[in-house]
Amino acid sequence: MPVTYPRKLSNNLSARQVMQQVVKKRELQILFLNSYRFNEQRSCLELTSLIELLDGEPAELVRDLSHHVSDEARHAVWLTDLLYELGEPIGNPATSSYIDELNRLLDSSAAGARKDEAVVAALASINATEKRGCQTFSAHIHALKTAPASEENARIQATLEKILPEEAAHVRWGNRWLCRIASRSAADRARVDEAKHRYSLIEHAAYAAGMDITAGAELRRLASLVDIANTIPAWQRPAYLLERLPQTLLAPDLQKSRFLAARRVWEQEPAQFFETFVPMFLSGLKGLRPSSSRA
Repeated sequence: MPVTYPRKLSNNLSARQVMQQVVKKRELQILFLNSYRFNEQRSCLELTSLIELLDGEPAELVRDLSHHVSDEARHAVWLTDLLYELGEPIGNPATSSYIDELNRLLDSSAAGARKDEAVVAALASINATEKRGCQTFSAHIHALKTAPASEENARIQATLEKILPEEAAHVRWGNRWLCRIASRSAADRARVDEAKHRYSLIEHAAYAAGMDITAGAELRRLASLVDIANTIPAWQRPAYLLERLPQTLLAPDLQKSRFLAARRVWEQEPAQFFETFVPMFLSGLKGLRPSSSRA
């Protein structure tokens, strides 16, 4: 069974490189912490919906998911307490969240699938998001260790270090369940491999959507949407694409993120607006240029 890992962003930045910049600006780090809090909180709702879908069977999986809900709720509490004690907002993110984008990209075929197929889809999706969580928290902790020491950074690091081992345990748990299902038959193995590939693409697209506000992001979102569509049955692709194309191309959440980022830079560091922000924004066009190399 193939192993999938979170991919880098289109600008080839690693998670560690991103976090090294995040910890340099307090306001940005607070925004990331609040997004972690919101995602952990929202995942409780998603996991509870899956438990209700299972309706008690298989009992072992329902029990494991119940423990998972408890873990995610505890993570949300730790992050909420941290932000509250730092005197920072604990409201909903100003722009579309990672979880919202993930749900938008989920293929509708999973919703109408048989129970066993829906379980495979849910486990593959959970596994992909937990891997991202491990990568992000690990990178954030590493960045804090190399950042200038402060009491606040120490508190943030301690909180993330409590969460990370449980996130890693969730990945191992998901791998075990997917391997158990794949071992039942060749057809089950193929279904698990297909789901892992599809939800790896969906997870990366959702993550990239929240990180990429540069010029041309709409077209990169479109490319990701087409890649995802190519993993579902051909007769379902037109409906999947047509349902998501308007929001992908118009991307109101993206425009709001761009506006908020530009306003933040202009208000706090006006000298950096043209020196740093504008070149960063235009750098997104580089990936849209046709390559001059020939095969």
